[in-house]
Amino acid sequence: MIFDSLDNQKVADLLMKGDVGVLPTDTVYGLVCRAADEPAVKRLYGLKSREHKPGTVIAANTAQLVSLGIKARYLKAVEQFWPGPISIIIPSHGLEYIHLGKGSIATRIPDEKEVTNLLSQTGPLLTTSANHPGQAPAETLTEAQGYFGDRVDFYVDGGDLGGRQSSTLIRVVDDAIEVLREGAVKISETGIVIT
Repeated sequence: MIFDSLDNQKVADLLMKGDVGVLPTDTVYGLVCRAADEPAVKRLYGLKSREHKPGTVIAANTAQLVSLGIKARYLKAVEQFWPGPISIIIPSHGLEYIHLGKGSIATRIPDEKEVTNLLSQTGPLLTTSANHPGQAPAETLTEAQGYFGDRVDFYVDGGDLGGRQSSTLIRVVDDAIEVLREGAVKISETGIVIT
């Protein structure tokens, strides 16, 4: 099933019933499912051959992350970085099916209206770039279909996303910012966003 818009109510309905699909996130095409749906999360990780590398949880706001089970105190310390293409690793006690035993979860609040509208309907989504390990992330719907074919339930066409970068991935260690992956936003060790 292919949709030409994230605003389609059917996309939210499919995610709410446990489907896994590919859609344009605020950064790149992502393989997605509802983060609160443990069987869907396990299926997503199986599609991506992810056994030890967790995905990222995206949400419309920090309240959604708290409702998922992430502690508000950890989010309070980093909320100044959102919304935007910065994924932040947050400690997590519980939610092992998402963090795969790592004890922490990468989280992001997107700054893109269509994505946020979808998240407000579905709650937090688990996402990982639409590709196989070691391969380049899909830049077009055709490339994503080449990776996953009919093994996912739906695709949303967002056009060519070749100009987009992955999110910047950081964690806070003793009040300093550790940049784990440079991406769409540059950040100094003191937490200053460099434009």
